[in-house]
Amino acid sequence: MKTKWLFLVIGIVLVLIGLLWTLQGLNVLGGSVMSGSPLWGTIGPIVLIVGVVLIVVALVRRRRGSGA
Repeated sequence: MKTKWLFLVIGIVLVLIGLLWTLQGLNVLGGSVMSGSPLWGTIGPIVLIVGVVLIVVALVRRRRGSGA
């Protein structure tokens, strides 16, 4: 049960970080060394997708676990 919450929390954190990095890489958010860097514009969405996958895994496990 704790693993589900861990996946959920880590997933949410990764989504937020991925969104931040994407916006910085696309130069939407300035004031950082990462602003306007295509590298972070690429890494950000990858991290965001990994976070979404972790959230989905946590929610699917949660639904399956509640029936038992």
